[in-house]
Amino acid sequence: MRRFRPGSRGFTLIELLIVVAIIGILAAIAVPLYANVQARARIAKAQADTRAIASAVSIYSALCGGLPDNGSSATNCPSATNQSGALPTVLLTQQTNAQNQVGGPFLNSTPTLPAGWTGSGTSYKYSSSAVGTFMLCGSGDSTAADSNGGATCP
Repeated sequence: MRRFRPGSRGFTLIELLIVVAIIGILAAIAVPLYANVQARARIAKAQADTRAIASAVSIYSALCGGLPDNGSSATNCPSATNQSGALPTVLLTQQTNAQNQVGGPFLNSTPTLPAGWTGSGTSYKYSSSAVGTFMLCGSGDSTAADSNGGATCP
């Protein structure tokens, strides 16, 4: 059986301080990297959502012959231009065009902004122009995600 001298047990204070310092340095490196990954994930989700909504609007437009009216809940392909505001609820219902062709729903549910998303507003925004173009935006996190993959949201 081995016997230890009273002064030779355990770690010295210097060894403990070195270990604590190393752990602190590693934490100082890892925490900002983790926060950056979360922000990139939020932006990627917002961009995926805007692409999905843009696809739904394009399919609606192909069936109905015009951009969706965000102020209507009719099921006979309501169309409108020069709009801005919330996402059109007509994307969530079946629509019947002038040739009695039925399509939709174009979205299963209204997408929400990612958890932790900052900025003004709590949902995606839709706008259409007189020439038949549209934009979907989710602004926040010092970035914007529009339906064209750019960063031009107001």
